[in-house]
Amino acid sequence: MATATAQSARARQLVPKLAEPVAKKTLPRETVVLIAGSVVGVVLFLVGFLNAAGVLYTPVKPGEDSGLNPALDFGVIGLLAIMGPYGFLMAAKLRRISKIEERLPDFLRDVAEAGRFGMTLPDAIVVASRGRYGLLTDEIKHMASQLEWGVPVATALRLFEERIKTPLTSRVVSIITRANSAGGNVADVLTMVARDTREIQLSGEQRRITMLTYVTVIWIAFFVFLVTIYIMAAVFLPQMVLAGRGISQGSLSSAGAVTLSFGYVPILFVAFLVAVIVHAVGDGIMAGVLMNGRISEGLQHATLLLIIGWAMMRFVVPTISLS
Repeated sequence: MATATAQSARARQLVPKLAEPVAKKTLPRETVVLIAGSVVGVVLFLVGFLNAAGVLYTPVKPGEDSGLNPALDFGVIGLLAIMGPYGFLMAAKLRRISKIEERLPDFLRDVAEAGRFGMTLPDAIVVASRGRYGLLTDEIKHMASQLEWGVPVATALRLFEERIKTPLTSRVVSIITRANSAGGNVADVLTMVARDTREIQLSGEQRRITMLTYVTVIWIAFFVFLVTIYIMAAVFLPQMVLAGRGISQGSLSSAGAVTLSFGYVPILFVAFLVAVIVHAVGDGIMAGVLMNGRISEGLQHATLLLIIGWAMMRFVVPTISLS
């Protein structure tokens, strides 16, 4: 009896503290990564600008003169510093959210089944917490422990929502809290919410499967673009330079009848590199938007496309020397 009284007193002291809003003292990890990557990117952009102006000479490709190519190289590395860490971190976060929300309908169904046996909502949650729900398991057990200590169910659900921080969880908790406060048969409400949640997830999965075809087309089109540039740089442009030299050294050029300037051919390589950068970033963001409607997901695709495209243009595609 004394032990139960002591636990009840501790619970009464704990409930006001749990009801207080949790102070956010630190920025989210992805925001910190984005800020740090932006700082590094700005520094790299500055280095690239100084290389273009001839103030610095720090070529990425050995034996290359200063100018636009080193400037573009540092610009690309700066973009990678901004997009890469943030994009992959957000992609990992979205995958975690997806895994958490995937098991939420199972938990709601178990709570509804327990409620059909006459249990109150707190008791049903405690009983359902004995199951296994993947990444949700620890958080559900935490909520069940709070309910066993006498924390009101509305407060426990709100704290559960704050710990999970996913859009679907917020909607579900809001519906459950209002249904419980309004009274009536909460089990029926939970059953409908579980069914609707599962339908939303199946609809999203079907959309991702459908959009995967378009994302695959984007990747294939980008590689076709790279192969086309390689063929032009390895076959077509060298033949143009040889033809231009032949005409310049021929009799027609000496007589002044025909002149051909091929000194702008190396500029085409710079134009190709810029086109690859633009396509990689644009196509990658578009792939992420098509896949799940988020630009942050597209930054992961953009980073991979940019690395592949830049490496191929700078180290695989042959360059032409006019000397």
